[in-house]
Amino acid sequence: MSFVHTERVRFGDLDAMRHLNNVVFLRYFETARIAYLRELVPSHDPAHPENDAFGLIFAECHINYRSPVHFDEEVAVTCSIGNVRRSSFRVEFDMRVASRLVAEGYGVLVGFDYAEQAAAQLPDELRERLEAEAAAPSIP
Repeated sequence: MSFVHTERVRFGDLDAMRHLNNVVFLRYFETARIAYLRELVPSHDPAHPENDAFGLIFAECHINYRSPVHFDEEVAVTCSIGNVRRSSFRVEFDMRVASRLVAEGYGVLVGFDYAEQAAAQLPDELRERLEAEAAAPSIP
């Protein structure tokens, strides 16, 4: 399955060339990714990982910028679960303005044991939920 989150480009999101700043693409992806994970795993609270011994660390991000984005355009960020491993998984995304692809990429999240301050295996229940999501058909 996939999840869609929209953002309207604010004037403050622009760079000196009046395009959406590259950093803001990452911020939009972050907002969509967190909303998506909250829907998949309601107990996940990225703002308070200390409340749970297990959390997720954003370890890697890859973005291909495809087309500039301008003030007041609406950006749709589509997220889906990609490769799920023993202690990590990918959240894949694309960003579109109407049907125009403006960026695509992925982020890797790693399981993290806050008590031990070390990478940790994904709990079986979480890994199974992510694998089921990755196998589900996408929304057209």
